[in-house]
Amino acid sequence: MRGAALAAGAVALWQGAVTLTGLPPYLLPDPLRVAQALWSARVALAQAALVTGAETVIGFALGTALGVVLALACVAPVLRRAILPALTLSQTVPVFALAPILTLWFGYGLAPKIAVVVLITVFPVAAACADGLLNPAAVHMELTRSLGATPWQVLRVIRIPSARPHLATGLRIAAVYAPVGAVIGEWVGGSLGLGAMMIQANGRMKTDLVFAALFVTVALSLLFRAGIGRMADRLARQ
Repeated sequence: MRGAALAAGAVALWQGAVTLTGLPPYLLPDPLRVAQALWSARVALAQAALVTGAETVIGFALGTALGVVLALACVAPVLRRAILPALTLSQTVPVFALAPILTLWFGYGLAPKIAVVVLITVFPVAAACADGLLNPAAVHMELTRSLGATPWQVLRVIRIPSARPHLATGLRIAAVYAPVGAVIGEWVGGSLGLGAMMIQANGRMKTDLVFAALFVTVALSLLFRAGIGRMADRLARQ
């Protein structure tokens, strides 16, 4: 109920802004015009959402796998000293600036968009998972040392279970940004997906269709975040 009330309030404020400012539809379309665009372009929007969704899911899966591998590698002190600074440094480069380079390298297909999602996903997953692997409960580490456990046994019995809640948090954070990465890649170069649809509609001054594609993007992001959130909750409870 609270969500529906907030949505209704936002629509009312939006309609009020359109009425009070008198802006033309190509600058700020009213909610009804956007709803009409959603309905009339529903097939094209659904097809674009499938493309963006596929880029998001594939990129998120690859980014998660790479992040977990990097986090596991950080357990070794020699690798940790190289990986953690590199991960931190990677976050100083805006992904939006890398998108044109990735398009130049991989072309205008799905690959550069997936690469952008991977780059956005890998850091929160790797950082959160590494934090859990490297900081288990001190009492558990003392117990394994007293029992003469091998590093592999410590990793399997202590570090990995300790890292699961942290990994779940990293997955939830990455799930918020993954669809954004796919759309950014589509903005820079591509003819398919919701981001490309926004650019094309904006070039034709069809602002109502831009808003419609934006709403579908938000819905896709919320759906993806909810799905990953459920998976993360199960992972944290294991």
